[in-house]
Amino acid sequence: MKTKLTLLLIVVMALSSFGGMSIAQSEDTVNILFWQAASQMNPYLGTGTKEFEAAASVLEPLARYNPAGEMVPWLVDEIPTVENGGVSEDLTTITWTLSEGILWSDGSALTAHDVVFSGEFCLHPETGCTVLSQFDGVESIEALDDMTVKITFSGPKPFPYGPFVGFLTPIIQKAQFEDCIGAASLECSEENFGPIGTGPYVVEDFRVNDVVTYTANPNFREEGKPYFSRQVFKGGGDAESAARAVLETGEADYAWNLQISPAVLNAMEAAGNGTVIAGYANNVERLMVNQTNPDPMLDADTRSVWMEDNGNPHPFLHVPAIWQAMSMAIDRNTIATQLYGAGGVATCNVISGPPSVASPNNDACLVQDIDGANALLDEAGIMDSDGDGIREYMGMPLMVSYQTSTNAVRQNTQALIKQWWSEIGIETELRNISASVFFGGDVASPDTYAKFYTDIEMYTNGSNGTDMEPYLGNWRTTEIPGPWNKWGGSNVPRWYSEEFDALLDEMAATASAEGRIALTIQMNDMLVQNGVMIPLVFRASVSAHANSISGVDMNAWDSELWNIADWTRM
Repeated sequence: MKTKLTLLLIVVMALSSFGGMSIAQSEDTVNILFWQAASQMNPYLGTGTKEFEAAASVLEPLARYNPAGEMVPWLVDEIPTVENGGVSEDLTTITWTLSEGILWSDGSALTAHDVVFSGEFCLHPETGCTVLSQFDGVESIEALDDMTVKITFSGPKPFPYGPFVGFLTPIIQKAQFEDCIGAASLECSEENFGPIGTGPYVVEDFRVNDVVTYTANPNFREEGKPYFSRQVFKGGGDAESAARAVLETGEADYAWNLQISPAVLNAMEAAGNGTVIAGYANNVERLMVNQTNPDPMLDADTRSVWMEDNGNPHPFLHVPAIWQAMSMAIDRNTIATQLYGAGGVATCNVISGPPSVASPNNDACLVQDIDGANALLDEAGIMDSDGDGIREYMGMPLMVSYQTSTNAVRQNTQALIKQWWSEIGIETELRNISASVFFGGDVASPDTYAKFYTDIEMYTNGSNGTDMEPYLGNWRTTEIPGPWNKWGGSNVPRWYSEEFDALLDEMAATASAEGRIALTIQMNDMLVQNGVMIPLVFRASVSAHANSISGVDMNAWDSELWNIADWTRM
């Protein structure tokens, strides 16, 4: 058994922001602030980045992405390819071989049967797996022996690296979760709050929507790692207080997702206690446009629920002139430069990176056009008939509810957009919800982004890797969330398109890089040009670490904690 330092991640927060809690820094403790608190730690049930990140230092995939977006082996010795025989010539199978000697934190051996079970867990129709698109086209997963796993696809899969690559689809232990599959998935609190893993840390204590405390994994495969014997992953508060705790007061070691004014952030960094870091992948802040009717007068089985018989369309956001005008009225450059600074660039695309897959077909939105938006609505006969400043469609006033998570930059964005929409005769009600609730997985809560009980909502996400097939699969028709999948689907706007589904199927059978890029651009354009969402800002991931911490390698393509085993204190 290797001797390990004991690891406690205690997050120390500013007294004014975190209820008077103040914990002294410790040399053997790394303190991490994720101001969006985790509600559980099973990535297959995760509804926000906070869940995936909370689990990332415990649960590991077979391979992951490095900061350059390149796949690197993790629990295997090499990435399977056609050239090395790991991917079949007909592109229908991929075979992974586990590295020797990897143990779970309880001392048992990682085997191919754990990998098979992880896939079965997600693929079970009653589990409510939120990352099901990563398994698109999977026909079977089988253990050829204790160390070898073969994944078979229903047809040629030119990019077979969706399952078990990246932090969205890690390996979970069969022995721990085998009674939690299917309908029982949400009932296994002990397992979902404290998964056994192969990573550098072990969960010591999990407090819902608050804090996760970890200790070093005594069976971790790398001798002498992790450096820190304890870790605390603290949630709650807000981005500004998290930044202050690292950059000004020196009370924490790492602060995530610092979506705050660039002027404020630069002033904090000038204190000299920490360093702001940024990395671009393809995260885009966007407005999701509800394709269904969120009227609060509807019952729970109908409100914001896609209906097979008629689609249950939104009363007016299905009208092209309306959502087009809403997009035209927005000054994306002002949002990007004034609210994001070096951490954002105005965009008209859902998929804005890498550059090779960014569509050139939507750039008109980069120029705000209030006059054009008003003219478009006038031409469509959508007028303000009673002089109250609000246009009507079919007698219904254009009044939208617009929600997002609680965050200063997001609330400032909301305020700007509300003003611009008022200039084209659309009234806007603004809502902001605690990030822990908004991105949470509570199926009973009316305030989650998946429930989408408003007309418009705003948040950021992006792909896990540089190939866009799994990410575009998020908008497949079968991914529409609703009561039938415990609101776990990824097609949050509830967009139904057989044509889009057909393009996904075509992409699954397309081997050439040029063909895949063309299909990516075509599907991006469908999402934008059909009003499924309104892109705003191509966002860098912006975080900060204390100057006393070395080894941090900012990664926007995978977990930001991907190499936490290598972090040390100087």
